[in-house]
Amino acid sequence: MDHAKAADELLDMRRTGRIERDLPTDLRPVDLEAAYAIQALLVERLLPEGERAIGYKCACTGQIAQQALGIDRPVFGRLLSHTTSPSGIELPAERFTHRVIEAEFGIRVGRDVVERDGGHTAESIAEYVEAVIPAVEIVDHRYADWSVGALQVAADNAIHGWWIEGRPVTDWHGIDLGSAEVEVRSNGEVITTGSGANVLGHPLNVLAWLADELPRFDRRLRAGDLVTTGVVTDVFEAGPGDVITAEFTGLGSVEVSFA
Repeated sequence: MDHAKAADELLDMRRTGRIERDLPTDLRPVDLEAAYAIQALLVERLLPEGERAIGYKCACTGQIAQQALGIDRPVFGRLLSHTTSPSGIELPAERFTHRVIEAEFGIRVGRDVVERDGGHTAESIAEYVEAVIPAVEIVDHRYADWSVGALQVAADNAIHGWWIEGRPVTDWHGIDLGSAEVEVRSNGEVITTGSGANVLGHPLNVLAWLADELPRFDRRLRAGDLVTTGVVTDVFEAGPGDVITAEFTGLGSVEVSFA
C-alpha cells in the first residue's frame, strides 16, 4: 500500500475536519507495522518548522478501549512540541473536531532506557522515571465511530489532539500510583473519577510495555522523553467555554479551558 498517500489522506481529514467512516480500502493499514509507518509520515507532515516530537502517548491501555477497538494490546502515538502546553492554557474550541477529555498520568524519562532480558516490569522501569506529571490529553478524531478499529486509530497518530501537563513531581516514590485517585471536573462539577489501576493495573506497567514495544519498531525511550500512559477515568467531550480540571492524589492538578 502507499503509506505516503494514506498519511496525506489523514492530514487532509485533520485540516478540514471532515468525518469519514473509514479510510479508503487501499489506504487501510493491514498490520501494526503499516499503521506505524503511516503514523511516522503523518507526524512529519504535522510538525511546523522548528517543532519536534517530544515523546509518546499510549492508547488502549484499558480494557474498555481495547474491546471497543478490537485489539488485545495498547498502541502508541507521538507527543508533539507544538500541541503540548502547560496547565492553565486556554485553547480555541474550534481547533478541534472533538474535544474528548482524558485524565492521564504523565512521565518524564530521566535517562535512555536499555532493553532488559525477559522484558521490563513496573519495578525495573521505575529507575528511569525522573518525574510523574498530572496531565490531560485531548483526543480528537475524525472517524464516524469506533468500529474503524485500532489500526486506523494508530495510523492517525493514535488520534492525539493536544496534551496539557501539570507540574512535574520528582519526589514521587512515596506515592502509590496504582491506587492514586483522579477526579475530573467540568466547570466545578465532578464528571468522572478513576485511579492509576485503570491503565494495565499501574501507570508504570504502561511505561514498561512501551519500553519493550518500541524496539520492535526500531525506536527506544530516550532521556527527556515525555510519556502519557492512557486515560484512567471515563471520557467525555468538553464544549466551548468549559473549564476542565483534573486532580491527582499526591500529584496536584492540571487545568485546560476552551475559548
